[in-house]
Amino acid sequence: MAYTRDYAVQEPLRSSIDAHAGWLLLEFGAPWCPHCVGAQPVVAQWQAEHATDHIKIEDGKGRPLGRSFQVKLWPTLILLHDGGEVARVVRPRDVDDLLALTALRER
Repeated sequence: MAYTRDYAVQEPLRSSIDAHAGWLLLEFGAPWCPHCVGAQPVVAQWQAEHATDHIKIEDGKGRPLGRSFQVKLWPTLILLHDGGEVARVVRPRDVDDLLALTALRER
């Protein structure tokens, strides 16, 4: 799956995330968030280099999926493998900030 430009209209259920087989990059943020907008070239570059499913989720008050992952700042990128969290990066500014994701993804 390629980089996802737009936020999901409806967030998926936590049970579907937990049941996802293989690698999955969750991205929590908001389209009006300047940190989220600024991170998009970095996320797109990482996504182009790593064939990982990507779900972009608009987060906010009362949104259960973000709360279940204890998201506090945007953007928060969470790399999962077979439904389990492997790594997390908050507010990446350049591709080097995503090295934690890269190292774990390539194992």
